Amino acid sequence: MRTCCIYAVAMPSAPPAPVKQPPAADRVYTHVKQGVLDRRYEGGTLLTEGELAEAVGVSRTPVREALLRLEVEGLIKLYPKKGALVLPVSAQEIKDVVETRILVEEHAARKAVPAPPGLIERLEELLDRQKAQAAAGDLAAAAVTDRCFHAEIVRSGGNEILSRLYDQLRDRQLRMGVAIMYSHPDRIAKTLVEHEEILQALRSGDTEAAVGLVHRHIDWFSHLARGEER
Repeated sequence: MRTCCIYAVAMPSAPPAPVKQPPAADRVYTHVKQGVLDRRYEGGTLLTEGELAEAVGVSRTPVREALLRLEVEGLIKLYPKKGALVLPVSAQEIKDVVETRILVEEHAARKAVPAPPGLIERLEELLDRQKAQAAAGDLAAAAVTDRCFHAEIVRSGGNEILSRLYDQLRDRQLRMGVAIMYSHPDRIAKTLVEHEEILQALRSGDTEAAVGLVHRHIDWFSHLARGEER
């Protein structure tokens, strides 16, 4: 009787699939937009197609496509044969954003009371993260977390239309937040205190206190637009 032995043959492992890169125009768009938001490209900076093409490693055609998208979003202004000017944050833009935020966030604060445990837990987590970022001097990251803190309160209301409207302000908020934190580095300490106060009002179920604190916290931007300190 013949014994049959079956051996498992080790097949060579397939090489990992190459990571597919986003389209060239998307890479340029992300590069420039992130540079504007984190102030690598400050207001007044003139960007040229050639410099951007070299920085991202693409041809000039996708650079033009990306810059057109960014112009529509109001972050840059295109000048034919010269380049793209990064637009500074204007006093009118600050005023418009503050007005919209107050309308949305006061409503959201009212709907957030009584605050569900999940919202309180998430806000506590974000506040702790922002404190750590501020202590490390990472103001750009602290601005992102600041925006997330407020967005969580807006989302908790369950109104998808308002949430989408608020998300449309994201880039403007981040850009303003980073600029303000660098020009007013003492403001981060006040922001942390005010976030703690908003959280405490939500935790205790005090609707009017929460709404009043949110209004005061946001309204200080309008004072900056008028060149005032608070």
